[in-house]
Amino acid sequence: MIKLDRITKTYQMGEIDLQVLKGIDLDIRQGDFVSIVGPSGSGKSTLMNIIGCLDTPTTGEYYLDGREISNYKGNELAKIRNEKIGFIFQKFNLLPRLTAFENVELPLIYRGEKSSLRKEKVEEALISVGLKDRMRHNPTELSGGQQQRVAIARALVGSPPILLADEPTGNLDTKSGSEVLRIIERLNDEGKTIIVITHDLEVAQVSKEKITIRDGLITEGGR
Repeated sequence: MIKLDRITKTYQMGEIDLQVLKGIDLDIRQGDFVSIVGPSGSGKSTLMNIIGCLDTPTTGEYYLDGREISNYKGNELAKIRNEKIGFIFQKFNLLPRLTAFENVELPLIYRGEKSSLRKEKVEEALISVGLKDRMRHNPTELSGGQQQRVAIARALVGSPPILLADEPTGNLDTKSGSEVLRIIERLNDEGKTIIVITHDLEVAQVSKEKITIRDGLITEGGR
């Protein structure tokens, strides 16, 4: 499903070139549950942004479902993100003035789906994460764990094959973090490809494969 071949990423810092990724080779198959771990500054976030089509590599090739997308820009990348990848962020990224239902509905509005179809999909997504009775609540009326479940529902609502999670338990207490982790495990059991960027050893331990990155290179795991 995902193949990275000799991926590098270099940022220009004034007159200095800062190479963050130094040649990443990585294969992630459909249905995998992969955790990517490493110290701060190792290149985890940069790698996540490239896998998630939020950024492009400096050199190397990125294949998604057999299609080489390394040189895609702007609208092309946005289309792939909307169709292929659901994002779960540490800080939830919910709009505070919208209800849980309305936050989850946003990706479908961007797709131009009809209201009747949106309603059915949003309710199904929120029910799947245990929020049937919280659909009309604003984020400020929800606990941290409930807010993260809204974010998961938003990631799921467009039925993307890939879920990309950035520290999904990072802002949660132990109980809420475990609940969110169980939802992620269930989604993987249902066939979703899960990629998690994390410092949480519990998350890394339950994933099917742990990949360690240091100084812009994979030092453990990967194929």
